[in-house]
Amino acid sequence: MIVDAMRARRSVRRFKADAVPRALVVRVLEAAVTAPSASNKQPWRFFVVETRATIARMADAVREATGRIEATVPEEGRAAFRAYGDYFTRFEGAPCVIVPAFRGHAVLSHLVAATASPEDLAIVAAMERDGALVGASLALMSLLLAAHEAGLGASAMTGPLVAAPAIRAILGVPATFGLVALVPIGFPDEAPAPTDRKPLDNVVRWI
Repeated sequence: MIVDAMRARRSVRRFKADAVPRALVVRVLEAAVTAPSASNKQPWRFFVVETRATIARMADAVREATGRIEATVPEEGRAAFRAYGDYFTRFEGAPCVIVPAFRGHAVLSHLVAATASPEDLAIVAAMERDGALVGASLALMSLLLAAHEAGLGASAMTGPLVAAPAIRAILGVPATFGLVALVPIGFPDEAPAPTDRKPLDNVVRWI
């Protein structure tokens, strides 16, 4: 059952050195693009990085950005920030990194631009952008579940996006696309324990 896969999936950040066969990566991506999206716009694109040197360049960019930000943190908070920031480069040990991106189709905002108030125009533009991000995020979840089903480990990492401009430049991501996450993927070299989940009573409001 799909729910069993959801409950069994873990975020994996340690990988064996073995390369992931291209056919297995394609299988995971084929599952990702079955996700729903607003008006079936399928706003996602996937940048698949299999070159160790390119993954290392992305990790170096993240370290540089993290260090730059750390320098602005008050002294008493730097150790905590540094410990948190150390997680941002965990993707560099993976043999493959998939970078989902999304493109917001500015259709409605163009149609209403002539007559809408600035406030309504901003709301419509944000709705279109957020809709594209949600669609790509749904594809990301499908990707993670497909990776788990295929015996691969993966995780969705947003911390590395502190270096989003540099990562975009390294991968040649068009300016019209936003980055969703970095997804290291490979054969797992760890078996993380399940993490706690908040009770439904804490996160659900019945109306």
